[in-house]
Amino acid sequence: MGLIDSVGLLLDKPGFDWKLVIVGFSTANFIFDSYLKYRQIKEVNRNANKIPTILQGKIDEKTVLKSSNYGIDKLKFSLFTSFYSLAQNLAFIKFDILPKLWTSSANLLLNYGSKILPAFMNGAIAQSLVFVGQISLISLVFGLPITYYSNFVIEEKYGFNKLTVKLWITDMVKSLFIGCLLGAPILAGFLKIIEYFGDSFTYYLSIFLFVVQIFLIIVYPKFIQPLFNKLTPLEDGELKTTIEKLAHSQKFPLDKLYVIDGSKRSSHSNAYFMGLPWGSKQIVLFDTLVEKSTVPETTAVLGHEIGHWALSHTTKLLVISQVHIFFIFSLFAGFIKNNSLFESFGFPVERPILIGFMLFGDILKPIDAIMEFVMNLISREYEYQADKYAAELGYADELKQALINLHKENLSTVTVDWLYSAYSYNHPHVTERLEYIDEVAKKVESKKLD
Repeated sequence: MGLIDSVGLLLDKPGFDWKLVIVGFSTANFIFDSYLKYRQIKEVNRNANKIPTILQGKIDEKTVLKSSNYGIDKLKFSLFTSFYSLAQNLAFIKFDILPKLWTSSANLLLNYGSKILPAFMNGAIAQSLVFVGQISLISLVFGLPITYYSNFVIEEKYGFNKLTVKLWITDMVKSLFIGCLLGAPILAGFLKIIEYFGDSFTYYLSIFLFVVQIFLIIVYPKFIQPLFNKLTPLEDGELKTTIEKLAHSQKFPLDKLYVIDGSKRSSHSNAYFMGLPWGSKQIVLFDTLVEKSTVPETTAVLGHEIGHWALSHTTKLLVISQVHIFFIFSLFAGFIKNNSLFESFGFPVERPILIGFMLFGDILKPIDAIMEFVMNLISREYEYQADKYAAELGYADELKQALINLHKENLSTVTVDWLYSAYSYNHPHVTERLEYIDEVAKKVESKKLD
């Protein structure tokens, strides 16, 4: 018997109050998260009209004040949404919603299952799919006021929202359809593997989810993204020529260049790659980025992204995620037969795998918090490395200006609390990046003089 199994059995004591444990973890997570946001609100308020030294002359006080107000509004709303989410979770626990929905799923299958499902779709897996459908609908309904306020009040107030109510509703309908079409078979496969392989499911489930990840990377740009956005080949011209020249010089496997109509929903800017980590790539530029940035600035941003590819950051993160997934499943294997866990939540007889995994996710919150912190540390280090790569290509000044422009256009706050930043940010703050790029540029210049 392994250590994880031993821990699982040790915690499987009759009468052990897992409800209290999960309520405690959820509440502690909310308090800590709220504390960090409170620190950030105080920091932004304290420096609402101050411009950091490295940004002086490059950003005006009006923009700083507007970005501070935007940041504070988002943080305050985030505090409310976190409390709203906690209240829902506690209500689900208090009123035993999970066993009631599980019973409801069985009744729906009994009454309507034979009419809408094929004969082989029965038992716990079919019941789990119906259960997830009910949970998804409940989450959608409870989430409507949150997403509406975020888009049509906060984002609208600061000039970012380009959504119409019709497009917002259409996007939700499409997302539900895709969730059913892809999510149902993936969930069914997930549950079937655990059911079929028993205690050794960890290895097979890790392989299954890796294959699913690769499948989605291939399918998303061809079939899913076109349902929401239009990708148009970048027109011939200076920008296309410059990007292709940069890609060729770095042996970057560029396949196609696209412009995406991001302005259809928001005026925020971005750029990203599509494609497998080891295959050809497509570069996607937001139309807002193309419109508001110069050719050298856009090229510098892509030099940074090519740095991620050249330094194998995507592949490394994929490997880290697989190790993380395997670790999570190994822990879950120690809890899947925990009778006291199921009994605490109103399942004295049945032991639904899906319910067990959901409850295990709540138990895992402290470990998840630590993993999120570690992953953010790694991500920030990779961002520095990619900045260095672009600066060493000779794009230091252009990358700095591009970062400043993106910062201004996205109204990102110019000051951050160190603890909030360390825990919450997966990118270094703009002032940190500008200072680091300056250091790299000085070293590059010094080497040239030597």
